[in-house]
Amino acid sequence: MTSDPSWTHLDPDNNPAMVDISAKPVTVRTAVAGAELLLPPGVLAQLRDGEIRSPKGPVFQTAIIAGTMAAKQTSGLIPFCHPLPLDAVRITIEPPESGILRIEAMVKTSHKTGVEMEALVAASVAALTVYDMCKAFSPAIEIRRVRLLSKCGGKSDYTADE
Repeated sequence: MTSDPSWTHLDPDNNPAMVDISAKPVTVRTAVAGAELLLPPGVLAQLRDGEIRSPKGPVFQTAIIAGTMAAKQTSGLIPFCHPLPLDAVRITIEPPESGILRIEAMVKTSHKTGVEMEALVAASVAALTVYDMCKAFSPAIEIRRVRLLSKCGGKSDYTADE
């Protein structure tokens, strides 16, 4: 029994397997992922000068560090992700507008496979860090719309529709 070629994470015996990227060329690859958090009034009331300070420290700055660390650990979290040398990780957090906090994670590498998962993990962990640090103000924070916004390099490019 051979696996369907469209199922890239199955070997010829239909067992789970990491994709063999050894024949692929090295190219510069970039991915951008985003996450949104709906912040309730109890959290928004803590916003001062573009940052929220909690008993645990500066929220946005800590979330940026946590997201960066998470991007570097992606292959240890997602079973078939290749460990990648990351050339850049940049996380931006926009002050909330209409109660919505936007996080964007850009990850870049020069390698044989893309960094979409690294960007998604970075955005997700940054959002979870904001939640963790602000839950004492209100546990009603909602993390939503974690998604790939764009990717370039490799076989195909992608840009999400708004």
